[in-house]
Amino acid sequence: MNTRSDISVVLGTRPEIIKLAGVIRNLGRRATVIYTGQHYDEELSDSFFQAFSLPHPHLRLTGISAAHRSIQISQAMFQLAEFFRRTKPKLVIVQGDTNATSAGAQAANYCGIPVLHVEAGLRSDDRTMPEEINRRLVSVLADVHCAPTSWNAANLVSEGIPLHSIRITGNTIVEATQESLQDPETSQKLLEELGLRAGEFIVATIHRPENTDDPERLCEILDALANSPIPVVFPVHPRTSGSVRAFGLSDRLARLRCIPPIDHATFLSLANQAGLLISDSGGIQEECTIIKKPLIVVRNNTERPESIAAGFAVRVRYRREISEEIARILANSELTSTLAARPCPYGDGKASRRITDIALAMAAGMVPPHAEANDEFSSSAETETSLVDPTEGIFRRSLAQRGSIT
Repeated sequence: MNTRSDISVVLGTRPEIIKLAGVIRNLGRRATVIYTGQHYDEELSDSFFQAFSLPHPHLRLTGISAAHRSIQISQAMFQLAEFFRRTKPKLVIVQGDTNATSAGAQAANYCGIPVLHVEAGLRSDDRTMPEEINRRLVSVLADVHCAPTSWNAANLVSEGIPLHSIRITGNTIVEATQESLQDPETSQKLLEELGLRAGEFIVATIHRPENTDDPERLCEILDALANSPIPVVFPVHPRTSGSVRAFGLSDRLARLRCIPPIDHATFLSLANQAGLLISDSGGIQEECTIIKKPLIVVRNNTERPESIAAGFAVRVRYRREISEEIARILANSELTSTLAARPCPYGDGKASRRITDIALAMAAGMVPPHAEANDEFSSSAETETSLVDPTEGIFRRSLAQRGSIT
């Protein structure tokens, strides 16, 4: 059995830690964890490594946090390339669409090392989003693409990615969320500490530049939250906090139940007890389908239309829309039971195992495994023939962007 650390896993943000935890644990000693430090709160990031029983990173890059995006990627590429040339891993794994993802894929490809892209094929078609550029760039460089859903595979095929390099695995967020959910007693204690009652409050998070860097937009969002008929718990992201101070909007925050940033398990405990979620986060768009909670997505667009199409989320942009959706969702007394019966569109909780098997095969120079019989979330895109439009010769792509929760 090979026990050499010959598979490098590059990550730089807390969502990457969460989503790659199962893969890293499955790889065991084969995995070399490289942390770029894109998220600058080292203490909070370290708590995520501990919470998911992960080893401390084998390598931490320097000069990355709080730097401009161009510096983050270029500095990380330089340091990663030096490390890869010295250690010669058989495979590099990257996840999602962060600057760490971009730097890891580029450094590996330029050093002649195969790249496995986890959570491949998400698309917002909005090139103003740095994440969209990162996603598309990595799709060009990766050797194997682990697409969470058939829609993601369709995006890749429509861009000319070879079918034989795509595997539909499900999303690792399913098992990560299930693992992080706290027991009812711990959750109840948290509610008591915050003076809340289950189902009678909203959890909201806002951190994306499209919402925080525009003073008028941020003011509208905070006003809509403050006018909610039930309390709004608001974990304040550092970017949001800085914008609130810069734009003189501190009085808006005073009308919300503001709390400092919290770890993944604590956030899920709150979200799982809330009556409604409001966010611009990509991860929460996935998590809401696992904990079966309605979500208002405050975004210009989304790369996760599956949550909308499945009926868990609705996308809005303006204060009036936010307020209208809050009222409509809270008035639906049957919504809880309706959502509880809906399946999660992101998989069955086995994505980490499938991705691990693919990684081990690639490191051994073998063809990555294909579909298991009748397994929707472990397939090659070649099996998704129902998505092919013969008149266009390409995969059809979802148009679900706004949606309605009913």
